[in-house]
Amino acid sequence: MNEVLQNMLTRRSVRAFADTPVESEKLKTILQAATYAPSGMGKQSWQFTVVQKKEQIQKLAAVMAEALQKPEYDLYRPACMILVSGEKENGNHLADTGCAMENIMLMAHALGLGSCWVNQLKELSDVPAVRAVLDGFGVPQDHGVYAIAVLGYPAGDLPQPKPRREGVVHYA
Repeated sequence: MNEVLQNMLTRRSVRAFADTPVESEKLKTILQAATYAPSGMGKQSWQFTVVQKKEQIQKLAAVMAEALQKPEYDLYRPACMILVSGEKENGNHLADTGCAMENIMLMAHALGLGSCWVNQLKELSDVPAVRAVLDGFGVPQDHGVYAIAVLGYPAGDLPQPKPRREGVVHYA
């Protein structure tokens, strides 16, 4: 079977991470894959903000938990996260983010890392306490964070695949 397809078929969302840092070479490869994602009209109006310090990750998790009114919220305690932001005025920001996130997650899996797409920040980017943390991370003021890729080595086995829905392909 084609290795690209095999990578797609075996990737799973990971929500429990080992306490092992992500090597800088692997992170560079993941970020290169992200920057080569398609973007609407080739604008590439995104930014990839990498956060590796646990206290910074938990600082963001804490303000998100408060905004979501979910005190247990912890972003799954990853070794690393990549905030994928885009210009708010770019009408393609959600599609661009989606393409970049897919590249990030597939490359992470190919490198033996686990990942999970966290999407709550797209609704919270302008909440003052959340925005203050994002500003501290260097996310531009004119950007919304439309996705977070949490990354790290899985703590345990990958989840089993869910059955695929039938009848979702239609030929016209």
